[in-house]
Amino acid sequence: MLNSSALAARDRAAAVASCPRKKPMHPMLNTAVKAARRAGQIINRASLDVDLLQVTQKQHNDFVTEVDKAAEAAIIEILHTAYPDHGFLAEESGASASESEYLWIIDPLDGTTNFIHGFPQYCVSIALAHRGVVTQAVVYDPARNDLFTASRGRGAFLNDRRIRVSRRDRLADGLIGTGFPFRDQSGLDEYLKLFSEMTRACAGLRRPGAAALDLAYVAAGRYDGFFEQGIQPWDVAAGSLLVTEAGGLIGNYTGDSNFLYQHEIVAGNPKQYAQMVQILKPYSRVGTAA
Repeated sequence: MLNSSALAARDRAAAVASCPRKKPMHPMLNTAVKAARRAGQIINRASLDVDLLQVTQKQHNDFVTEVDKAAEAAIIEILHTAYPDHGFLAEESGASASESEYLWIIDPLDGTTNFIHGFPQYCVSIALAHRGVVTQAVVYDPARNDLFTASRGRGAFLNDRRIRVSRRDRLADGLIGTGFPFRDQSGLDEYLKLFSEMTRACAGLRRPGAAALDLAYVAAGRYDGFFEQGIQPWDVAAGSLLVTEAGGLIGNYTGDSNFLYQHEIVAGNPKQYAQMVQILKPYSRVGTAA
């Protein structure tokens, strides 16, 4: 049974979590939301008959469909119309030539393999970085119509309700998300060793297959933490801001916050993040040739 101080803390956390958005959405975030919803419409229409999709394999276990391309084109059209001088880094079309201080980082369909199998765990991810720092973020789950948003310094939200990371202190009680390295499997054996070690340390591991949505779940307290290697900036840019604005921490396996282009990530509430870093640190590939 909870004592009075614990009950008060729980009630304060619940009040924050249920608090609606008080300030108007930042104009750039509002544009990103418009783009994400447009991409979601394209994805939802295609999800009605995934057997008709034209699927191309970019490399081993890495697929792209015409839906990825159409969703990305729709996103870029909306963003470019609003901000013609901004740069773009997108999963399918790559980087645009731009000297702008603003860079949109886009994954039009994170979880393509899930999508083409009709497994409803995928999302649209859009982030805006200013001088290398992510300032706006949208992760949109079109299957559930869940919209996760954040602006730097303004908190993280799920469908206009404030969200916070979980309050569980012990990794032994934690539900942790992860992802297997699927593009380059040269380090799979080492990863399975890490997977085994983390399994023993936490209450449960989950591997749904959409890193951006996994990070949104950390921000919402659905996961206590998340880790993955072999990932790209568009997989984690938006989710990273959601996590930090929800009170969590994020970095590479050594705990360094300069993680965006380092292809490994760990995120979680502050207590469990620190415990995860202790396990993950020996497995870091940052600074190696691998």
